[in-house]
Amino acid sequence: MNNGFTDSWQQLDWDDITLRINSKTAADVEKAINTASPTREDMMALLSPAAGNYLEPLARRAQQLTRQRFGNTVSFYIPLYLSNLCANDCSYCGFSMSNKLKRKTLNAQEIAKECAAIREMGFEHLLLVTGEHQTKVGMNYFREHLPTIREQFSSLHMEVQPLAEHEYAELRQLGLDGVMVYQETYHQAVYARHHLRGKKQDFTWRLETPERLGRAGIDKIGLGVLTGLSDSWRTDCYMMAEHLLWLQKTYWKSRYSISFPRLRPCAGGIEPASIMSDPQLVQVICAFRLLAPDVELSLSTRESPWFRDHVVPLAINNVSAFSKTQPGGYAENRPELEQFATHDSRTPLAVANALRDAGLQPVWKDWDTFFGRENLSVSSVETRL
Repeated sequence: MNNGFTDSWQQLDWDDITLRINSKTAADVEKAINTASPTREDMMALLSPAAGNYLEPLARRAQQLTRQRFGNTVSFYIPLYLSNLCANDCSYCGFSMSNKLKRKTLNAQEIAKECAAIREMGFEHLLLVTGEHQTKVGMNYFREHLPTIREQFSSLHMEVQPLAEHEYAELRQLGLDGVMVYQETYHQAVYARHHLRGKKQDFTWRLETPERLGRAGIDKIGLGVLTGLSDSWRTDCYMMAEHLLWLQKTYWKSRYSISFPRLRPCAGGIEPASIMSDPQLVQVICAFRLLAPDVELSLSTRESPWFRDHVVPLAINNVSAFSKTQPGGYAENRPELEQFATHDSRTPLAVANALRDAGLQPVWKDWDTFFGRENLSVSSVETRL
């Protein structure tokens, strides 16, 4: 019987895992880099302080695996922020309900303008983003606008409030391909300190969201932790690895994506509890490539142009470009509404040229509408039989 990841998570001792990660030796790291199938102990070694001295061999191994699995291609996506309304109060987010900023939810005409501006830039893969507001930006809003948006793009993903399984199943029928749902931190007490009001306070509901996605048949499920919330990014990243491995084994029909957001400046922002340096972020990205060679690793415009140009060729196969983190950001630039400040503001063409200069091929479309994704109801199956 499947008892869910919550049961597995409850068996993971944060302090014990932290000690085990920090105790890994150089020999442990060398073994982890050279093994064909890294274990959980190997992942601890790859995330350990000792692995910081092995960045070059770690990066070489990660790059080899990335080229073997994805060739020289890097896919492009762009976020479309539909609303900054939010019923949560989170210490780290510019959209928090306690922040004094102009609130905006795009209507059909404004969405059409945004989609036209995005299409003009060449994007085919779209990520819809909203604040978490179940009544004003919930299922009724998604039912109204998602089909029209879906007609214009080759793939459609969402990063919104966690929903119920039957709601994800309905959105899948409307053309939804993937959902990004970041746990933020796997340390429950730290999670509680940063989520002050709203439904996002429910740690377990959020933790179990990927399972509801898997049961609903969503094609791609995205995981992530927000580096800087807890005082041990190494342990948080290891917990995410445990989550990924459990999901891959349990919901093996879905594909998975890992993102690596670090805290960025925003309205009402906080100071990070732990700092992940650029070399350490490279270490984490490469560690996940060794652990899960088939998984999509994504890097957003939170990071600098220099960092992205140097790290994408190592292990990343999905990037955003020219992202605007406010509703109406593409047709009308409204900086006062943004969720956080991006770091890489280059045009899509500039990012694509940088990839080509590195010997990589930018891919604007790697999925065709509904090919291989026919949804059969029970009645239609019976009819065919």
